[in-house]
Amino acid sequence: MQRRSFLLKSAAGAAWPLAGQAAPFRDVLDSPAQASPLAQRSLLSGLARAGNRLVAVGQRGHVLTSDDAGQHWQPAQVPVSGDLVAVSFPTPERGWAVGHDGVVLHSADGGRRWTRQLDGRSLGALLVAHYERAGDARWLAEARRLAAQGAENPWLDVHFRDAHNGLLVGAFGLLLRTTDGGQTWEPLLHAADNPKALHLYAVRHVAGEAYVVGEQGLALKWDPGSGRFAALTLPYGGTLFGLVGHDRALLVHGLRGNLLRSTDGGRSWAAVGTGVAVGLTASTLDARGRFVVVSQAGHVLVGADDGASFSAVRLPQPVPAAAVVAAGPGTLAIAGPRGVHTLPLL
Repeated sequence: MQRRSFLLKSAAGAAWPLAGQAAPFRDVLDSPAQASPLAQRSLLSGLARAGNRLVAVGQRGHVLTSDDAGQHWQPAQVPVSGDLVAVSFPTPERGWAVGHDGVVLHSADGGRRWTRQLDGRSLGALLVAHYERAGDARWLAEARRLAAQGAENPWLDVHFRDAHNGLLVGAFGLLLRTTDGGQTWEPLLHAADNPKALHLYAVRHVAGEAYVVGEQGLALKWDPGSGRFAALTLPYGGTLFGLVGHDRALLVHGLRGNLLRSTDGGRSWAAVGTGVAVGLTASTLDARGRFVVVSQAGHVLVGADDGASFSAVRLPQPVPAAAVVAAGPGTLAIAGPRGVHTLPLL
């Protein structure tokens, strides 16, 4: 995992250093994001709908909101300037964004203003305190190891099923849940079938069930009976970047165009041909309930039969994608290294 850090301007009102002097260092956790007209065309890695509003998050702490299906974007107030990679809004008002330096942000006004709930500085203490109380020597040692790394490891995805219950997943098996809207967080490293501490890239609630996917074909499903994220058996051992589903089908997707489909809650899987040989990076359901999967090279694939087959959308110019969401009837919003764009979708 490559961790980005940035040297930013000193706080507003502070003097610039004299020639030959080094600029004072300010950690991205202590530096608010700076609004920029270029943010809409910079790296944006996460997208979500907050009611009828679109919210995009990305590089240098940029958060943008749009109230006209992605035609125009406005900057949000963000207390950090580290890279943000994912965002989730279970209600039109309440949302969460996560990213590098272990940061977890919360908005109570549809994404216009954000506050910090957690970061990499406090995460280590949280992990150590939890496993000290649990008396679990094995996981206490791992918690102390992670704490010693400081604000090094990123969160890679977040998903809230409602305004209270949410999950965070990240590098090296990091996994937390909350039942009180992020006021407190419970570590679940011990409760996941992930003995290699593989990176966890995506988490979603589908048809009332919680799923996680990650490296080396890792797919997990929450089992209320055992209180664990139990491993699912997939016919693919490569990295999985995302998942999407509804009450009739569940899809997972990853490297080299691999896409797998289950219609029985993950008990069995079938490969779905995509005609794509690059990573499938993100997915969503469009306004008509169709599956949409996008790639790092700009492919847009649409499945109209509950994901049993897909066809490619012909595009005038492909847009490499890190995230996708339905922007409105007949429209997608796609975010990635070239910013955020809208795409008509019949």
